Amino acid sequence: MPTAALGPHDLVLCSGTVARATPFRVRLEAAVAGGYRAISLWGRDYRGARDEGLSDADLAAMVADYGLMVAELDPAWWWTPGAAGFSIAPELDPVDVFRHGEAELFRIAELVGARSLNAADVLGGRWSVDEGAAAFAALCDRAGEHGLLVHLEWLAWSRVPDLATAWEIVRAADRPNGGLTVDTWHCARTGTTPEDLLALPGERVLAIQVDDGPARAEDDLVEATLHHRLVPGAGAFDLVGYLGALRSIGAVAPVGVEVFSDDLHALGPVEAARRAADATRQVLSRLGPTPT
Repeated sequence: MPTAALGPHDLVLCSGTVARATPFRVRLEAAVAGGYRAISLWGRDYRGARDEGLSDADLAAMVADYGLMVAELDPAWWWTPGAAGFSIAPELDPVDVFRHGEAELFRIAELVGARSLNAADVLGGRWSVDEGAAAFAALCDRAGEHGLLVHLEWLAWSRVPDLATAWEIVRAADRPNGGLTVDTWHCARTGTTPEDLLALPGERVLAIQVDDGPARAEDDLVEATLHHRLVPGAGAFDLVGYLGALRSIGAVAPVGVEVFSDDLHALGPVEAARRAADATRQVLSRLGPTPT
């Protein structure tokens, strides 16, 4: 499966590290200022850029002109059993996820040459791991037709609540373009240890997202993950342990910097991107030289 040339030496400016209303060009400028190699995009970022008056051709050209790549599109929510045909009124979707479906994200991916798609469960339900694996396999097959990798992210409040469940779905799906997203926030908040990560095959870790937080779990995890993350090194997560474990198993995914933080956003997109990148590099420097 051909993929964009991104590896463990590359930082990705994840969409949520800058404020949602950041104009598309400013998003790219922030990525360049922070020394990132790539960005991630949500469907809402694309829609916002079009609302600014940019055409599809403008978007593709701008990404290239700034010397950037699009690492991933986020999130794929429609893949889970029972999700087909789901819809929700825009006023009930404050994070603006559900109006961006599969056809639109696949089209955006082709437009900007995206490497991958980040999948998660946001609808819940009563489906089994086997049913989830079949659905994930089908998503991988459809994404593969567009040259995309697919990585599954676990969320404590979802039907995929931990690493064990996420890995069982990916393992059972057994697709060459399917793997895992390892987000240090979700590792810490679900009790995942570096030793747990050591049990994974490194080639199945397709995305890494780095962020930090306090040792004590917040009372409202959803509120905390969307508004109060910390830049790497500013909290109590065992980032060196997590990232060291991923390096030990040979994971070569790019390193996404995903710091949803109202305080960080208040600094402006360029400063937010720089601070998050600098903090991430300081953590990575504690691991020694990055593999080539």
